[in-house]
Amino acid sequence: MTNMVWRRNEVESPCIQICVVHPTERICTGCYRTIEEITRWSKMESSERAEIMQDLPNRKPRLAKRRGGRSARMHRD
Repeated sequence: MTNMVWRRNEVESPCIQICVVHPTERICTGCYRTIEEITRWSKMESSERAEIMQDLPNRKPRLAKRRGGRSARMHRD
């Protein structure tokens, strides 16, 4: 007997269960979505989800900008 799993034909969530909102960029540091996008995800059309998914890699560099912290101290001249 084959186990059949019912799947929906839609864009899956990019959530990786690291849910921390960056204080200045206001996007999740795990999936790079905004709070509004996370909240509305289940109600969005597949086309809107796909558009957001396409843009997520462009958001990652916004979180890499740091002015302080350990790496800044390590590279002082």
